[in-house]
Amino acid sequence: MHVVWFKRDLRTIDHRALAIAATRDDVLPLYVVEPDLWAQSDMSGRQWAFIEETLTQLREDLAALGQPLVVRIGDVCDVLSSLLTDGLVTEIWSHEETGNTWTFERDQRVGAWCRAHGVPWTEVQNHGVQRRLASRNGWAKSWDQLMLEPMVAAPELKPLEIDVGHIPTAKELGLAPDPCPERQAGGRQAGLEHLESFLYERGETYRSAMSSPVSGAKACSRVSPYLAWGALSMREVAQATWARKAEVKGRKGWAASIRSFEGRLHWHCHFMQKLEDDPRIEFENLHRAYDGVRPKEPDHVRLEAWSNGETGLPFLDACMRSVRATGWLNFRMRAMVMATASYHLWLHWRDPGVILARYFTDYEPGIHWSQSQMQSGTTGINTVRIYNPVKQGMDQDPTGEFTRRWVPELAVIPDKHLQEPWKADNAGDVLGKSYPDRIVDHLEAAKEARQRIWAVRRGDDFRTEAAGIQQKHGSRKSGIPNRGQRPKRQTAQLDLPLGD
Repeated sequence: MHVVWFKRDLRTIDHRALAIAATRDDVLPLYVVEPDLWAQSDMSGRQWAFIEETLTQLREDLAALGQPLVVRIGDVCDVLSSLLTDGLVTEIWSHEETGNTWTFERDQRVGAWCRAHGVPWTEVQNHGVQRRLASRNGWAKSWDQLMLEPMVAAPELKPLEIDVGHIPTAKELGLAPDPCPERQAGGRQAGLEHLESFLYERGETYRSAMSSPVSGAKACSRVSPYLAWGALSMREVAQATWARKAEVKGRKGWAASIRSFEGRLHWHCHFMQKLEDDPRIEFENLHRAYDGVRPKEPDHVRLEAWSNGETGLPFLDACMRSVRATGWLNFRMRAMVMATASYHLWLHWRDPGVILARYFTDYEPGIHWSQSQMQSGTTGINTVRIYNPVKQGMDQDPTGEFTRRWVPELAVIPDKHLQEPWKADNAGDVLGKSYPDRIVDHLEAAKEARQRIWAVRRGDDFRTEAAGIQQKHGSRKSGIPNRGQRPKRQTAQLDLPLGD
């Protein structure tokens, strides 16, 4: 019996591990609900609710092939031991996974279990991330080649005499209540609908609208959670995008937007590759010169105010309240809220990073932690970008529609002072009463943060380590200038829409 272990690949179409295993022997499709994983600080009830819906559809899709998904709850090695005792395991198949440190260590334990019990375990590449990558040279070409390969069809399966098990709810898993009233629905069908509506209806203004929290929610693809949990494969999204690109050739708006989206599919795996190559990115500064620059222990008052959208900076607060309610935020706003936490509030990126990880339904560790460090200035190879949350509000929400929706306490504040309510004549009627005073002067805080960060970057050994980081993790489209040269602005990475 060949066990196909589903993880972040919750689909039957273009599932190479499933397709190959089905040619070798009878298949037991298995998903293990791991309570210890869901006890980790970066996991949340909203994520599980999305997965629960996705698993329900996966079970139905597998049933249509002949054998429904088998679900077990507990430690993977214990589950495999039980199946082995019942004579249901001769070989294990799965996709490679670039998850958080817990799943990495879990996979190491599974590997040890397989060796100890003489059970072969084959891991198949899932997308553009390459395991044991020797060099970044040629990476983009390899990505293209992999995505051009034909998708594999879902195989027929032989029905098994086995209890398929129960898919638990978030409450049954003991997860804390996590209301997310505007969360995207889980499941492959919802992912396909989002992909099609983006490519053929919503996406025409993608390139120009994706930075806006108002228009971006509609104009962005919104396929990120389906890619994160594998309801859609990167290959099928890439091929659908290329097909649409050919159709819209010569149509100015559509063509530009599809080209932009196409580029971001490359960047998706590019950032995941960073964590695959260097797992410490989840916990440690990529450039070690920043060690000790920010406090090890966070200012809990500031962290809580930021997390709850109660900093007194209206646009920042609106973004935080929005992501709490929806599980999604467009990239520019993700960058801004992370940068503001790291620079203006001077919090170590790990603490707000964990909070955002829980908020994001589309949490992809490889992208998330790479981006958390990039927006906090600790990579050593990216331009220091300190967003002005007031100016961002004026630029990205010029009518105040987004801010007023999520911060209704400011209803009486005139439009011209919406992003700076402390300047309004009636500020005393609101600030410190229904809405908090700002916890920092954003201009002074930014100035101080910039001085601290650049003091590190001017260090004697900074550039030596930065060059090594660039060689290992760089896109090959950017570089570290020689000493004395002005750094070139890394627009491609700075403006990458994470979650689009």
